Amino acid sequence: MSIVLYQFPISHYCEKVRWALAYKSISYQKINLLPGGHIRTVKGIASESSVPVIREDDTIVQGSSQILDYLDERFPNRSLMPDEPSLAAEVRDWEERLDRIAAPAVRCFCYHHLLQQPSLVVPMLAARQPFYMQWGMRLGFKKVERVMRQWMQINAETALKAQHDMEDILAELWRTYSRSRFLVGDKFTRADLTACAIFAPLFQPSQYGISWPDVEQMPVAITAWVATQKDVLQSLALRYEQNR
Repeated sequence: MSIVLYQFPISHYCEKVRWALAYKSISYQKINLLPGGHIRTVKGIASESSVPVIREDDTIVQGSSQILDYLDERFPNRSLMPDEPSLAAEVRDWEERLDRIAAPAVRCFCYHHLLQQPSLVVPMLAARQPFYMQWGMRLGFKKVERVMRQWMQINAETALKAQHDMEDILAELWRTYSRSRFLVGDKFTRADLTACAIFAPLFQPSQYGISWPDVEQMPVAITAWVATQKDVLQSLALRYEQNR
């Protein structure tokens, strides 16, 4: 039985897993879920309600980092971890900080501004869903926005903090990439994969798998800030293109 990935197409955590699967040339099936409506499905197979989740036969793995561990163990070709223990520890450190700090920051910052424009955000939240699902989300968008803001603690204050958190991490990424092609060692690892996947919604690569809004449609607050981070985001976009 092939691997089944339960995912949100918009999720940068899910993009980590999609990328790893593609990088290792692993065939898999996608189950695209609608935020909120996913809970019953995911809780039916896993201990928590979060995605990504993969299923292979009777094996269930939840969480992007745990899934990458499983894929490297199960499919060791094109490993995303260095053999050297000290380098592997550096990779783990990068991934942990990117997942813990950068990923929630990107999500908070983007959603704070995008939730103010339902015509942009609904097609992304409901990507790969039947048209009537998107239509239903549009009708109930006020509730969707309220729940998302409450659940993820999204407001003007947290969005500003998220912006500062992103700037700190991006500055560190820029310093590292300015002197090296890779974050750790001399090969592409899950540290690079995580950095590029987490920040991908800000440079909108076509390989991500959703239809991005045109740049001129995006909230000015997002495009103006992205312009201030142009160099480092371009370096991430280049590495994304080279390895995705």
